[in-house]
Amino acid sequence: MAQDLSEKELLKMEVEQLKKEVRNTRAPISKTGKEIKDFVEAQAGNDPLLKGIPEDQNPFKEKGTCVIN
Repeated sequence: MAQDLSEKELLKMEVEQLKKEVRNTRAPISKTGKEIKDFVEAQAGNDPLLKGIPEDQNPFKEKGTCVIN
């Protein structure tokens, strides 16, 4: 698609994107980093990768053994 556009059209699209980006509200990383850390720590109790899945709820648990005679 970009190959079909002229250089002027591409530059116009870039300017429009930059105008959108400049309107985004920004926050200092010192604040947002702490918020992310607090959120992750609060959710850690529900994370199956950290605490595991109970055997009775594990969809990947082997249903039985395979016996070859």
